[in-house]
Amino acid sequence: MKLFHAEKLQSSDYAEIVSLLKAGGVIAFPTDTAYGLGADPFNNASVERVFSIKGRPENKPLLLLVESIAMAETVSQPPAFFYDVARHFWPGPLTMIVPAKPILLMKVTAGTNTIGLRWPIARVATSLVESFGKPITATSANSTGMPTPITAAEVRVQIGEGADALIDGGTLPFRAGSTLLDLTVDPAVVLREGPITREELADFFGERIRRSGE
Repeated sequence: MKLFHAEKLQSSDYAEIVSLLKAGGVIAFPTDTAYGLGADPFNNASVERVFSIKGRPENKPLLLLVESIAMAETVSQPPAFFYDVARHFWPGPLTMIVPAKPILLMKVTAGTNTIGLRWPIARVATSLVESFGKPITATSANSTGMPTPITAAEVRVQIGEGADALIDGGTLPFRAGSTLLDLTVDPAVVLREGPITREELADFFGERIRRSGE
């Protein structure tokens, strides 16, 4: 596994990492809330590797990172109110589940016909997506059932040399994953609370929002 340091990344390094992704490689990199596993979601072999590295059940979908609302539209068919939510909370640690376009691999969506999308605020993550020119996967870089990694050292302990490259971005501020909001239903449902709280979302939605199970 080749090691890169986030604070030293140059354009040539991004070009090398993008080449890895285009060749079917998998990288571990820092996002807003955890280290993620990045791969080309349109490459079946790459996606298979992500599941293998994590030991992830095949019935669990992968979320994707985007770097704009326009990029989100390339892989999804978002409802009208998605746009107001996105303009308010993106970039940031909010993953929104929306209807997926059929161009996505079934393995990515786990046959749900939906996709979780996030536009991160983390510089390295957004720069990677911009350089790649299309969404990348960002499921947490941990072994399934293990704690979400917030340091490069934790990534190494959990996945060993499973990825082709690792970008060390230091210690991340949150152990929990991003806030997960399901927009495929109305009212929207908070499936997982994270840095963006249920209260913040309730204020935005005017209380027209539910927690999972309510």
